[in-house]
Amino acid sequence: IDVFLARSLLEKLYLFQYPIRPASMTYDDVTHLSAKIKPKQQKVELEMAIDTLNPNYCRSKGEQIALNVDGTCTDETSTYSSKLMDKQTFCSSQAASNVSRYAAAVYKKGELHLTPLHGILQLRPSFTYLDKADAKHREREAANEGGDSSQDEAEDDVKQITVRFSRPETEQARQRRVQSYEFLQKRQAEEHWVHLHYYGLKDSRSEHERQYLFSQGHGLAENTELIKSPSEYLMMLMPPSVEEESDKPMAPSNVLSMAQLRTLPLADQIKILMKNVKVMPFANLMSLLGSGTDSTAVLRCIQQVAMLVQGNWVVKSDVLYPKDTSSPHSGVPAEVLCRGRDFVMWKFTRDRWVVRKEVAAVTKLCPEDVKDFLEHMSVARINKGWEFMLPYDEDFVKKHPDIVQRQHMLWMGIQAKLEKVYNLLKEHLTPKKQEAQSGHPLLVSGEQRVNMAKAKVKQNYGQLEKEFQKQKIEMKSNDTSAKMDVSNIRIKEEPVSDEEPMDTSAYEGMNNGIVNGLHAEDSMDSLNGHLPGGCIDRVAQELKAFVSSTFKKQFVLTLSELKRLFNLHLASLPPGHTLFSGISDKMLQDMVLDTGCKQILVPFPPQTAASPDELKVYALWEAGDTYDQHRQVLLEIFSKNYRVRRNVIQNQLSQECGEDLNKQEVDRVLKVCFYSLVGL
Repeated sequence: IDVFLARSLLEKLYLFQYPIRPASMTYDDVTHLSAKIKPKQQKVELEMAIDTLNPNYCRSKGEQIALNVDGTCTDETSTYSSKLMDKQTFCSSQAASNVSRYAAAVYKKGELHLTPLHGILQLRPSFTYLDKADAKHREREAANEGGDSSQDEAEDDVKQITVRFSRPETEQARQRRVQSYEFLQKRQAEEHWVHLHYYGLKDSRSEHERQYLFSQGHGLAENTELIKSPSEYLMMLMPPSVEEESDKPMAPSNVLSMAQLRTLPLADQIKILMKNVKVMPFANLMSLLGSGTDSTAVLRCIQQVAMLVQGNWVVKSDVLYPKDTSSPHSGVPAEVLCRGRDFVMWKFTRDRWVVRKEVAAVTKLCPEDVKDFLEHMSVARINKGWEFMLPYDEDFVKKHPDIVQRQHMLWMGIQAKLEKVYNLLKEHLTPKKQEAQSGHPLLVSGEQRVNMAKAKVKQNYGQLEKEFQKQKIEMKSNDTSAKMDVSNIRIKEEPVSDEEPMDTSAYEGMNNGIVNGLHAEDSMDSLNGHLPGGCIDRVAQELKAFVSSTFKKQFVLTLSELKRLFNLHLASLPPGHTLFSGISDKMLQDMVLDTGCKQILVPFPPQTAASPDELKVYALWEAGDTYDQHRQVLLEIFSKNYRVRRNVIQNQLSQECGEDLNKQEVDRVLKVCFYSLVGL
C-alpha cells in the first residue's frame, strides 16, 4: 500500500473525543448552536442542542434546572430562554501533550493518505450554569439579610492593614513572576475567543474541506520524507532507550537516593547532605558517607560548606542563600539574609539559648525570616527561647583541636564584620552566664523536683502559720466600728440546687474579721441562716425594698449584676445595719421571685465563656406602666433565642400588641423596657 503525506490541513486538524452521549442526544444529527476556540491554548467550547421531544428526556427535571438558573423572569441574559434545559455546553481539555505521533488516515483506491494532527481534545460537559444558579441564590440571600439587618449590624469591622512599598523589579524576579501560576492564568484569560461556524456532515463546505485530507501531489519529489532506508525506518519505529528515559518524570530537586549520592564527588556529597540536614555531628556525617571514606578529606571538604557551632557542623549561610536570590517572605536579597543568619549562628557559638526578639531587633529582618534561621539549627522552648538543636560534641572538640582553633579564628572575623554592620553593644558581645554554656545541660528527675517542692513547703509553712496567728490577734483587737473595706464585702455563696457547690471562700482573705458585715467570732450561726429573733423580718423588709427599687430602675438584670449592685448598696449603709447579718444567693433569688420578677431561661450557646451567675437572667414581669405588654412579648421572644433580629421583634410586637410600630418606636421600646437584656 502506498502511503502519502497530506499537508493541506497541517496545523489545522483537530480530533474531538466526545463523551458517551445520553439517549436524548445523537452527534450525527445534533445541532451545534455555537462554537468557539482559543488557538494558542487549544481550548474549544461547543454548545449543542438537546432533543427535548425524546421519550428519554425528563421534562420536569429540565424545567427545574432552567428555573434554578434563570429564575422566573426571562430576558436576553437568560441561559435557557425557552424555560427548559434544551442545550448543553462542552469544554475541551488536551488529551495528550505530544500529538506528533498521531495522524488522521484516509484509505482510497489502494492509497493511504496521512494528515498529522495538531491537537487531540476531549470534550466534557460544562456545569457553569450551576455556578450561575448558586450565585443568584447567594444574591437573594444577601439581599434578604441586608434588608433585615440594621445600620449597626451592617457596619464593617475595622481591620488593620499593612502598607508596603514595592521595590524595583529585578530581572530574576520578573522571570519568576512570568513563570508563576497566577501570571499564566492571567495570560490565558486575556486570550480572546475566536467564534467558529459549524457545518453539518453532508454540507457542501464539509465535502470541500474533506478533499484536503488527500495528498494533492503523488510525485516522489514531494514526499521525500517518506523515503527512508530500512535501518532508518526501524529506528523511527523503535527509537533508542535514551528518549524513553528523557520522558520519565524528574524527581524533586531535594530528593536524592543514597545510591545516586555516592556516585557524586565527595565535596558534592557533603554539600548536598549539609544543605538538606543543615546541622549534623561529624560522626553522623561519616556514617552517611559510607565505610572507607577518608576522614581527613571529609574535614577538608566540610569546612568549605559548613561552620563549627558547639562542636557540630552547621551549613554556611551562602550555601542556603546563593547570590542573586532573595527571601520568599520579604524579598530581602541574599546578602542581607546571610548576615542575619550568621548573627544567629554566632550567638549560638557563645550561648545555647537565643531569644527571637533580640535577633529581630538587631538584624531588622521580618519575623518569618528570623524564624527560618532559628528553625534551621534550634528548637523552641516555652517561656525560655530557642535552644540549640544538638548537644555539645565534646568528643570532636578533643580529637580535633586544630580544626576548633581555625574555626574560632573564622568566627572572630565574622564577629568583627557583624560589629560594624549591626553596631553591636557590649551586652551582645558578652555571653550570658548560664549552666548550659558549658555544654552539659542540667537534668533534674521528676522525683527530685517533688522532693524539692516538699522541702520548700515545709520551710514556708512555719512562717505562714506565724503570720496567720498574728493577723488573728490583730483582728480581735480591732474595734467593731472600724470602717469596712468595700472591696472585701461579698455575698456568701449558698447552693440553690444540689448541683451547685457550697462556697468556701468566706475565710480566704480574712476580710478584717468580717463576713458579709459580721464579726466571725460573734455571729457564726448567722452564716447558716439562723438569725436572732425579730431580725428576720427586718432583713426581709430591707432586702425586698432594695430588690423592688432596683428592678424598677433596671427591668432586666443578671444575678451577677444584681450581686454587684447589692454590694454597692451595702457599702453605702452604716456599720451594724440589719443587711449585714448575712445574705445568701438563695435568699437573694427567692426575694427577687417574691417581688413579682420572673427568671428568663435564655438559651445561651453551650460554648459561652460566661459564668453561671451571668447566665441567670431575671426580669420584672409587671411594672404597672404602658410597656408591660411589650415587655412580656419581648421576654417570650428571648426565652426562645438569645440573639434575635430587630425585624423579628418588630413583627412579633405588631402581631401581639396590635400596633404597627416603625423602627424608631421599636428602638424606644427596647431601650425603655429591655435594653439591658439586648446588651447581654
